[in-house]
Amino acid sequence: MSAPQLLSAYAGHWTGDGTGVTAIVPPAGTVGSGEVRGGAPATREFELLAPTRLVSSVSAVVLSGGSAFGLAAGDGVMRGLRARGAGFETPLGPVPIVVGMSIFDGSVGDPPPFADAGVAALDAALRGEPFVSGAVGAGTGATTGKWRSRLDPGGLGVAFGSAGSASVAAVVVVNAWGDVLSPSGSPLFGGSSGPAGVSSPFQNTTVGVLLTDARLGKSDCFLLAQSGHTGYARAIHPAHSRYDGDAVVALATGAADADLDLLRACATETMASAIRNAVSHA
Repeated sequence: MSAPQLLSAYAGHWTGDGTGVTAIVPPAGTVGSGEVRGGAPATREFELLAPTRLVSSVSAVVLSGGSAFGLAAGDGVMRGLRARGAGFETPLGPVPIVVGMSIFDGSVGDPPPFADAGVAALDAALRGEPFVSGAVGAGTGATTGKWRSRLDPGGLGVAFGSAGSASVAAVVVVNAWGDVLSPSGSPLFGGSSGPAGVSSPFQNTTVGVLLTDARLGKSDCFLLAQSGHTGYARAIHPAHSRYDGDAVVALATGAADADLDLLRACATETMASAIRNAVSHA
């Protein structure tokens, strides 16, 4: 399956008033891991992604606005997946493994019913609706450049790459404290004015997913997620601050052979491109 097909088959949005939810629902048996490097994360079920934990399969990854309130979107996705018989099998029925990552946006002041929004994003993913980028889904209320006391554009970005016979897709919501950088390393917005210091602390986060059709184990996915963070550092400055909740999840559907290190190099570039694409709508 090509990289664009990976997303069109497995991802969907719910877009609300200044906030939103994006659900990525890979096929059964997809292996996943992830890593947090920011100092202020809003995450759900991240501890089980560690390579040493028992469960290796991930049922869905949910990106949302609303900070910790937005993590409730995972409840809706979990409920919808269980109704379809998906999840980790237990004697009392399946338990969907739904990983969540949220950004801070204006909806924190008056959160919408995020669980219902999660159901809507899940339905959109399962219907195979066209997957668009920009100020949509979880990226609806995203901004950047806040370390300069500005609100530069943010959003949700997508990019695709390949490493031999394996494809990789990056989906990222960019709500960074720092600047988004061009490939040459210069800020895309606001020129070269100096940073203003610590403004908007704890109101920032970049969260992303790398989805590949490569055949990888859980430890391999962990390394792939680390390469996604390298992409953050190439396209955002500063990245991984104490004021960001930067996190990456890597998912592998297991259909194609791949050289892990070539795939990691590709994932780094693909994630950096997705970050820049997130603000291209501006």
